[in-house]
Amino acid sequence: MVNSEYERRIAARFTTFDQDGNGHIDRSDFSGAAKALLAEFGVAARSDKGQALYGGAEALWQGLAGIADRDGDQRITREEFVTAAVKRLRDKPDRFAEIARPFLHAALAVADTDGDGAATVADTARALTAFGVPEDLAGPAAAALDTDGDGKVGEAEIVPAFARYFTVPE
Repeated sequence: MVNSEYERRIAARFTTFDQDGNGHIDRSDFSGAAKALLAEFGVAARSDKGQALYGGAEALWQGLAGIADRDGDQRITREEFVTAAVKRLRDKPDRFAEIARPFLHAALAVADTDGDGAATVADTARALTAFGVPEDLAGPAAAALDTDGDGKVGEAEIVPAFARYFTVPE
């Protein structure tokens, strides 16, 4: 049951992970997100970057499932997601950041088209759109991730932002 404002906000974030919209989060949502990002940037799945992204997606799935899949059915319901956020992640965003880091690192590497270790704000917006963020929101969200104003989004900016988005109210 979702009753607090915090729980309502976390429940809304559930759809970010439920990429196929089937009402639960499972491994295919993470591999699907990886596939969409690789397609957006024209990166082969069998490339080093592609394999790192799929490995990061699997690590993120395993970490999230370990925290939230209470019944062990390899699916996370909205209720399980909210319960996990409230009981295990709300006050521990650093823990969630470490679970997400391999995926975010690999996703940035795919979106880093010039190989300098960070993605441009425009390429970050492309990545967000590939993950299902509407275009009209992806640009402003990507710009907000560029906290130092250098026109790039690096791991030091995106990892804590991701953790904050999924673990604390805004």
